[in-house]
Amino acid sequence: MTGLKILGIVGMPGSGKSVAAEVGKTLGFTIVVMGNAVRKETARRGLKMTPQNLGRVMIEMREEEGATVVAKRSIAKIAEGSGGRIIVEGVRSLAEVEEFRKHFPTFELLTIHASPETRFRRIYKRGRSDDSMNRHAFAERDERELMVGLGLAIAMADHVITSEGTLAQYKKRVRTFLEEYLRE
Repeated sequence: MTGLKILGIVGMPGSGKSVAAEVGKTLGFTIVVMGNAVRKETARRGLKMTPQNLGRVMIEMREEEGATVVAKRSIAKIAEGSGGRIIVEGVRSLAEVEEFRKHFPTFELLTIHASPETRFRRIYKRGRSDDSMNRHAFAERDERELMVGLGLAIAMADHVITSEGTLAQYKKRVRTFLEEYLRE
């Protein structure tokens, strides 16, 4: 796949990963959402889409099939497509980064950073069925995410964007970054 541009996006829940992916879509990127593999597995197991069930299934998948199970399922999804520009939203660990780099040597990783307070407000406001609706559940979700290696992936990313301020400001930062990324 010569000329393939593949960018992973990593960040804590509510940091702005999906908004960054939406901006990427307007620039012609194909979006692969890693969390969809967990949602699909949760549904296959007949469980409701709650933060607790999704978190448990995410951990069980890794225990049953290894730390790179979600990356491998996402790589299979990428192989189905034909896009030369791909954003992989929701990388969770360095093991996943290594798996992507094994298949795609040009893979780069972008961290989206936002403060815990900003992230909690966003999550509360969006009200997705798998979102934590109180601070205790929010903290538990953060701990689960960090337990699978999210913090290391965030720390080792190739690029960082802060998603504080207004939505318009953030989208502009993402667009500017992605346009520069495509020029490289």
